[in-house]
Amino acid sequence: MRPASWPRDKRDDRLLVLDVESGRREHERFADLGAHLCAGDVLVVNDAATIPAAWPFTRAGEAGELRVLLFDGANGFEADAVVLGPGTMRERTEDRPPPPRLRARETLSLSGGARAHVVAVGATDGRRVRLRFDGEKKEILRALYGFAKPIQYAYVEQPLALYHVVLPFAGRPWASEMPSAGRPLDFAALSRLRAAGVRVVAITHGAGISSTGDAELDRALPFPERYAIGARAADAIEEARRAGRRVVAVGTSVVRALESAAREGGGRVRAGTAVTSLRIGADTERLVVDAVITGMHEIGTSHFELLEAFAGRAALEAAVAAGDAAGYLLHEFGDSMLVVAPPRSAASRAA
Repeated sequence: MRPASWPRDKRDDRLLVLDVESGRREHERFADLGAHLCAGDVLVVNDAATIPAAWPFTRAGEAGELRVLLFDGANGFEADAVVLGPGTMRERTEDRPPPPRLRARETLSLSGGARAHVVAVGATDGRRVRLRFDGEKKEILRALYGFAKPIQYAYVEQPLALYHVVLPFAGRPWASEMPSAGRPLDFAALSRLRAAGVRVVAITHGAGISSTGDAELDRALPFPERYAIGARAADAIEEARRAGRRVVAVGTSVVRALESAAREGGGRVRAGTAVTSLRIGADTERLVVDAVITGMHEIGTSHFELLEAFAGRAALEAAVAAGDAAGYLLHEFGDSMLVVAPPRSAASRAA
């Protein structure tokens, strides 16, 4: 399956619908999503805004790039990041030279004049770092937004501007990469779904990165990510569960946030902010989410692994093969799949 090489007109977006219980597969336009949702279902979107998370730096004459993961204001102004070697958008992440070997207490000079001190370095991989920034938060963010770039991969044919990767309904700037499952949705599409009786709510989940440039470290993805669920979203989800309606997640990030929140809440999704390290796969019992809208992803990725909580591997592989045969496109600007899992027990829905 080929990756989409540039943002497309939303009218071109396709949707492969996989109903696991019946085994049915259908090829649709994404614009026809509403035909597969029912009045009373809750559609949960991720409203995290994408930051320009690829930030070049130098250290003692050596160049590299930070992929910023998670800002934290609890101890000054800090961030977790992954370190890559120098390179351009034309190079595959895994083909870049090794990054500089950073050590605690070293200082990095970032594009735009910002400075960051290395607080800690991952003991096993050396690529994950914790940074503390010099100066006021507003000055650091001015440098970030002025000189860092959106993360992009070699299959994208031209440099991306930030507006290419920020969703129309985005809010808090928490995402390192675009929560791309929501890309085909806009206000008009959401209004049509609401008019049909689908309840649309938003949560915020800081979607992380897709590749670190190191195959072994990639197997640890996804890294810990922050999420926030408001009272309106939590109430809507619990009302739908009590009524036996479906909770439909737009994106694997939403699945991870809701399932994490349910585990923290003793089976119920409650409002709040937290960081999740939950990894979801074939052996994960879903407590909340009944269906997921996702981009088309390659077999073996962490995104594909998460889908195995909704459908068997054979069914998913057959769906990917069907999409490939139909010319579907991969990755953040590609086509989509709706995976509808078999109904959970009434006890689980009302937990």
